[in-house]
Amino acid sequence: MPTHRKPVLARIDWPTLLLVLSLITVGIMAVYTSEYTSFSEPFFNMEKSHMKQLMWLCISCFIGFIILFTDSKVFYSLSNLSYVFGIFLLLITFVIGGEVKGSHSFIKFGSFTFQPGEACKIFTALALARFLSAQDTKFNTLKDRLIATAIVMIPCALIILQNETGLALVYFAFFLPMYREGLPNSILIVGISGVALFLSSLLIERLPLFIGITVIALLCVWLLWRQIKKQRIVILFIVGGWLIAVTFSQLIVPYIFKNVFKGYQVERIYSMLGQDVPLEFQKPGEAAKKDADYNVRQSKIAIGSGGLAGKGIMNGTQTKYSFVPEQHTDFVFCGIGEQFGFIGSMMLVLLYLTLLLRIVVLAERQRSVFSRVYCYCVASILFFHFAINLSMTMGLAPVIGITLPMLSYGGTSLLSFSVLIFIMLRLDADRHILIR
Repeated sequence: MPTHRKPVLARIDWPTLLLVLSLITVGIMAVYTSEYTSFSEPFFNMEKSHMKQLMWLCISCFIGFIILFTDSKVFYSLSNLSYVFGIFLLLITFVIGGEVKGSHSFIKFGSFTFQPGEACKIFTALALARFLSAQDTKFNTLKDRLIATAIVMIPCALIILQNETGLALVYFAFFLPMYREGLPNSILIVGISGVALFLSSLLIERLPLFIGITVIALLCVWLLWRQIKKQRIVILFIVGGWLIAVTFSQLIVPYIFKNVFKGYQVERIYSMLGQDVPLEFQKPGEAAKKDADYNVRQSKIAIGSGGLAGKGIMNGTQTKYSFVPEQHTDFVFCGIGEQFGFIGSMMLVLLYLTLLLRIVVLAERQRSVFSRVYCYCVASILFFHFAINLSMTMGLAPVIGITLPMLSYGGTSLLSFSVLIFIMLRLDADRHILIR
């Protein structure tokens, strides 16, 4: 029987689904051990987070089952409409949204809390995939590159305005699928240079940094002197780059730290860099209630105390006595590191990497550009969450509230990741047809 005529359940990629279910199972176990001190306590307690997560898993599987039996062309047809709906949800959050831990990005329905920014990742992935796969899209033109960037940055900007910076940063993951579709390497170089300049602005005094930027610009003039004599526009690019770098490091970064970032955000960034907050950036009126390094310090103690093989399940002291705040959400990895040690942590990392590589394999075997771009969007979102969350727990990145996919507690997060993956599996089941 031809592949496309087999039942849907026979065509879906079961290895990917099993990897996802394995991660969710590990997550429920990790949330359970973060709340209980011994196995004697009842497991089936609906007031506990692990049971709520299990309930969300059942809801996610039910919705995923519906997705698998939906015509794959529906996702293409509704992609733009769903994106508009997502923007509408983000806008209405400003009106009816509630505040949770300083973020105004949640909509509450009684005891149910919904975060539109999580769902909008799905809608943005579909909209970007449709635009990049359109016959009239020429991604080598500036116009279409700007349109693709706008598709990503509009929800990102709205989420930033809701004071949910961590979630907003996830939307930069959508630039990775754009590279697969032809975004030039120069954009990547500019992005990396911007990050390096930003960090340099925090670690180096302004005058030495100004001198360093000027020296680099003069060095570029010397190295490119032959090209400059042939094409005068090269010197304009060098001077323009110098002006942008100086303005960014000397004016924009200090302004953001003084007037945009809150006190705890400034402290977290400098804590990650191992530096004290300079006097010019200190905000006594917005000082954090506890030192900004507390969460990360306790997390590193928990991970380090696990050693090679860990202390054993339910035997983690940092986990058992709740020394690490948010250990069932943002810092769920530290409980795994403490209880199962380096070996358990590496097995979890390998499980994630296997899933990511499998999704890349799925992406490259798609006949439809729409399906390929969507698969890369899923892989990029998962990679960004995974890399940043682990970096947060180990003190390699500032604490910005990014969850660990399928492991961290959170109904909206689990549901959004599940829907992302089930749509991908459904598209892959029809990989031999051209979806338009």
